[in-house]
Amino acid sequence: LLDINCQIYSIKDGEKISLALTSTLNLDGTPDDHYSYSSTVGGGETTLADTYDYVMHGRIFDIDYKRDNVVVIAASFGGLLMRLTGDQKHFSNILPDMRLYVLIKKN
Repeated sequence: LLDINCQIYSIKDGEKISLALTSTLNLDGTPDDHYSYSSTVGGGETTLADTYDYVMHGRIFDIDYKRDNVVVIAASFGGLLMRLTGDQKHFSNILPDMRLYVLIKKN
């Protein structure tokens, strides 16, 4: 489940999207400060955000480990919420209180 601001980015029922989770927008994978962002429109460097249509920055607020290696991760992006459920091995790098980005683009 993922809340988005449908007033600025709409996804129609059945529409295919690509979704990525990342802890940094830097193309070389180096950590960013999570406090500032310079758009390429404003003269900043090219980042991962430039290749997606919709980007949100948020924080993990709950990780719930279920049986059979299933984990449920909850995050908030300024009040827009996300809940991911999946195999623990796919979410092993996600930690409590971690800051991360969700990036979306239509296929």
